[in-house]
Amino acid sequence: MAANRVIGVDLGGTKILAGVVDADGAVHETVERPTNTTSQAALLDELAEVVRELPQEGVSAVGFGIPSRVDQATGVVLGAVNIPIQEVDFRAELERRLDLPVGIENDANAATYAEFKLGAGRAVSDIVMLTLGTGVGGGIVIGGSLFHGWAELGHVVIVEDGEPCRGACSGRGHVEAYCSGRAADALARRVLGESATARDLVSQKHTALGQVGHHLGVAIGSLVNIFHPQMVVIGGGFGIGAFDQLLPAARLAVLTEALAPAGQSLAIEPAILGSRAGLIGAGLVAFEVV
Repeated sequence: MAANRVIGVDLGGTKILAGVVDADGAVHETVERPTNTTSQAALLDELAEVVRELPQEGVSAVGFGIPSRVDQATGVVLGAVNIPIQEVDFRAELERRLDLPVGIENDANAATYAEFKLGAGRAVSDIVMLTLGTGVGGGIVIGGSLFHGWAELGHVVIVEDGEPCRGACSGRGHVEAYCSGRAADALARRVLGESATARDLVSQKHTALGQVGHHLGVAIGSLVNIFHPQMVVIGGGFGIGAFDQLLPAARLAVLTEALAPAGQSLAIEPAILGSRAGLIGAGLVAFEVV
């Protein structure tokens, strides 16, 4: 019998969102709780507890979207910036705890897959997605298939020897240092005052967001030159909230940086699945292991 329900789990640096997902991508019961960052063992135990809180009837597998590099051949999670998880056989650990098949994917890859299958990119075969949240993630679908590599698009260099990255990353000039919500918070403090945040820039439609849009467009132009997608989807809380203010400068930079005629024909669209994209994508990953 074909599987008709799975559980998807979107693991973030501050919260875990899990839910029952059916074969059409519809989300039913959900559970949300803060991420336990006290230790790796505590985090793995909490993930299992979250799954057990949901109805189990008809559930055939569990999928996890994880903010980390994932070795798909072995099921090992190689390391994350914002959560205590490092070199662990994640798939085996959770299968042991849950006694269910487990699928794993980078969280931004999972969100990208959801937007491709059910969201903004459902009418095309090739997309790149950038999620602008606290950090910057990304994912790639080419020829209708999700690219399962690291796809750490937030760590593409756009300014040589530029602003330092944060967390466990030692690099400089990365997309994340210029286009994340955290970077926009720093920009807001510089132009509006010490108490200002990215939300203030967005609510005021501040012209400083054009700087962020330019950097975003430079990044998109480089990605277009590599992957030649039909569409770039912008997600994440900051990316969606600031989309209209970022787009003009981003579009201009794409036209400059992307080899013609790719820049002219490229669609740049906001993600439409909202905060549940990662959960839905994790569910789609779960369906692939049953």
